[in-house]
Amino acid sequence: MGTTDRTPLTRERVLEAAIAIADEAGIESLTMRKVAKELGVEAMSLYNHVAIKEDLLVGMVDAVAREIDVPRRARSWKSAIRRTAISSRDTFLRHPWAARLWMAGGEGGSARLEYADWLLRTLREGGLSSDRVYHGFHILQGYVLGYTFQQLSVPYGPEELAGMAQRFLREFPTDDFPDMAEHIRQHIEPRRGKEGGFELGLDLILNGLEGA
Repeated sequence: MGTTDRTPLTRERVLEAAIAIADEAGIESLTMRKVAKELGVEAMSLYNHVAIKEDLLVGMVDAVAREIDVPRRARSWKSAIRRTAISSRDTFLRHPWAARLWMAGGEGGSARLEYADWLLRTLREGGLSSDRVYHGFHILQGYVLGYTFQQLSVPYGPEELAGMAQRFLREFPTDDFPDMAEHIRQHIEPRRGKEGGFELGLDLILNGLEGA
């Protein structure tokens, strides 16, 4: 942390350092002073590349948007959007702070705008009506961000959740709530297949948008 070197300071280096800090310690810990220390420069030097902290945050979200896989060619509009939605989820999991900032809206950088434009264009070129393009865009954005935010909010891993479910079932009134008890048991059983609830929900949305 905080080594001085002779590499010229650029906006990209500032953003990379800020993202590394946020990934490691959370967005709440991010300050211009910490970014400067990470880069081995004085804090005032940063303002030659980012105007204010809000500009830094916009740039960080935009840098994250550039990590999302946006296919230029795909078998179909649904496969293209499916691939990008899964990549978006994976990207937000790598940067746990980014989903919340993305959800907050505000000014968008060029990469984020390109992403939005691509999604709207792909829906339109898929033959969807103007109304479905409009709603589909918001539904897909809300699903990816909401599901990811919920996943990030659970502080337990699969094994911990399975152990909690086992302990919970010992005292649970299974005769009164049999369907809920069965659902809890499913948390204990190993999930089969590589894909899970996120992919299932995504397919339901895409198939629904395509349907009459």
